[in-house]
Amino acid sequence: MIAKRQYNYSDLTTLFCVMILMGLSVLVVYTASSSWALQKFGKSEYLLTSHVFKVFIAIVVLFIGMNINYQNYKKFTRGVLIIAALLLLFTLVLGDEVKGAVRFLRFGSIGFQPSEFAKFALIFHLSTMLVTKKESVLDFKKGYLPMVLWVGIISGLVMIQPNFSTSSMILLISFILIFIGGIRLKHIVLTVAPLIPIVLIYMVSASYRWARVEAFVKNFSSLLTLNSNAIKESGYQLWQGIIGFGNGGILGVGLGNSKQRDLFLPESYGDFIFSIVGEEYGILGTLFFMTLFFLILWRGFKIARYAQDDYGKFLAYGITITITVYALINASVTLGLLPTTGLSMPFVSYGGSSIVFSAYAIGVLLNISKQTDLHPKLSRIPVVGTINADGRINFEEK
Repeated sequence: MIAKRQYNYSDLTTLFCVMILMGLSVLVVYTASSSWALQKFGKSEYLLTSHVFKVFIAIVVLFIGMNINYQNYKKFTRGVLIIAALLLLFTLVLGDEVKGAVRFLRFGSIGFQPSEFAKFALIFHLSTMLVTKKESVLDFKKGYLPMVLWVGIISGLVMIQPNFSTSSMILLISFILIFIGGIRLKHIVLTVAPLIPIVLIYMVSASYRWARVEAFVKNFSSLLTLNSNAIKESGYQLWQGIIGFGNGGILGVGLGNSKQRDLFLPESYGDFIFSIVGEEYGILGTLFFMTLFFLILWRGFKIARYAQDDYGKFLAYGITITITVYALINASVTLGLLPTTGLSMPFVSYGGSSIVFSAYAIGVLLNISKQTDLHPKLSRIPVVGTINADGRINFEEK
């Protein structure tokens, strides 16, 4: 006899979107970096080889994360977050300085950015705290204060690298997550309000940071008035990025035909890679990329709603918000809608730490989806029937 049994599987929409983004990133990173790599290393495919290896590692860790029960993380999140904080401290002392900031630890030829690890470690631990402090979540001292202390420690250590953009993202995502977890809005406001003057002092403490703000204000007003000369004067990198979008038009100039990658656009394979997407694939290409992130947002929120427990719900919200907000802000920066930052586009920009940790986080999200009733599927199984002493029939799998 053949019977049917229901079982669940990981969210394929999310998996396919991430795999497509990583696959396309190989093409985009190569075209964006080939001219610079040829000049600096003598091989146009130098950064491509490195990126392909990182994408391979990212795919491996994604499937590892997908097959580990997310419930196992709860008892380790505090210890992992302490390790993340220590790594941030070690970075300040032993890290490599790049462009005036100390953000990387190096182990031989391998570079590691602890802030990428720390932001996800914080999300995991905040999710745990929202569950363990469920009864006292509305209490400022017992519920809110312990969470905000961790947020302050991690974001503060990242800020003094200095890495203001990542620190701001950690603050933003953390406050969104704990608000979803039931923290009172007035408690968040009481915390955020005193930060405003601190942020302003921090912004004016370095001329390059304040210059970015001035450039953004000038550029934004120029965009509203369509004053191209003023946009050009507001910042070389942004101007070159906007030229890339302009070159692309609706359909783009085609794969490998970017002009901006020929040493015109700085960081064309990193922070400003979305401009190369716009140039080579046009408006339709950029809309396709952003649609993939929108699908990740939609499916991630649906996974959170269907999660079997609060821990899975908070974790799913935190991971989804982190990935999609990073993508939205990166795209906004390249279009001149936000001040220039050092934030990469998840799964697309060149960089090992970001793509690997983001991929593992997506693997965890997929594991959460696997344990929901979001994707029920019927399977056929053979069964045999036996008659009990009382005359009833028992069915068992073969």
